[in-house]
Amino acid sequence: MSDLTHVDQNNQPGMVDVSAKANTARAATARCIVVLGSEIMSLLDGDDIQSKKGPVFQTAIIAGTMAAKKTWDLIPFCHPIPLEKCKFHIKPISSDSVEVICTCLTNARTGIEMEALTGANVAALTIYDMCKAVSKSIVISECKLVNKTGGKSDYTAKP
Repeated sequence: MSDLTHVDQNNQPGMVDVSAKANTARAATARCIVVLGSEIMSLLDGDDIQSKKGPVFQTAIIAGTMAAKKTWDLIPFCHPIPLEKCKFHIKPISSDSVEVICTCLTNARTGIEMEALTGANVAALTIYDMCKAVSKSIVISECKLVNKTGGKSDYTAKP
């Protein structure tokens, strides 16, 4: 028998039954690195990049938040959960890269890490979309869960 939680004893996929679980406070943070290159980074003006499509990081935050709220629509076996907070930090971390950090909070029976991962990834994709006119060699990397608390277990990524 598989240790996978979304596969039953007959090897069929399905949602995990969380009906008997109690609501608990849950938090998760996910991170993506977007390697923009020096040409795009030279467009950084203060805390954002202004493109022909608008403010890049502000738009990415909106898109990431919208995606986190709809994770259950995108990932087949995710439960719909009330997202009580979704916060982003997008900042340069080198001369050619920015870091996208998404932190999500809920008080629910399940979830939160997929919401944080979805938010961070869609924000990174939005940055790519808004900057691709300048360069198509943008790389989104290191998309990972940084930490998660609440529920059955806590997790912190190793540095």
